[in-house]
Amino acid sequence: MLPNRFALTQQTEEKLKREKLRTGVSPNILARELFFRSIEKGLVSEPNNEITFGKMVLEKTVWLGELEKITEEMLKHYYGQLEKNRAARIWALHVQSAI
Repeated sequence: MLPNRFALTQQTEEKLKREKLRTGVSPNILARELFFRSIEKGLVSEPNNEITFGKMVLEKTVWLGELEKITEEMLKHYYGQLEKNRAARIWALHVQSAI
C-alpha cells in the first residue's frame, strides 16, 4: 500500500530532528510512536492546500520497521484501499498531528 520511499512533512521533520538532539531517539522510531498515538486520537483530514514534504526520504522498512504490516493494515482499516502516494500523505499527516 505505501510506496517504498516516502517522507514526512517539513514541519514534522524539523521537530523530529530537534527531538533526536534532545533525546537521542531516531526520527523513524519517534515517527512510529507518533503515528499510533495519532491513530488512537482518530482520523485525520487532508488539508485542501498542498503540504510541504521534508528532505528526509527513507525506505518504508526504515520508517516503519517491524510495524510495517500493522501500519499498512491500520491505514486500510480506517481509510480503505488507498493509492500509494495518498497513503504516504495520510501517514505523514498522522505523524504530524500527534506532535
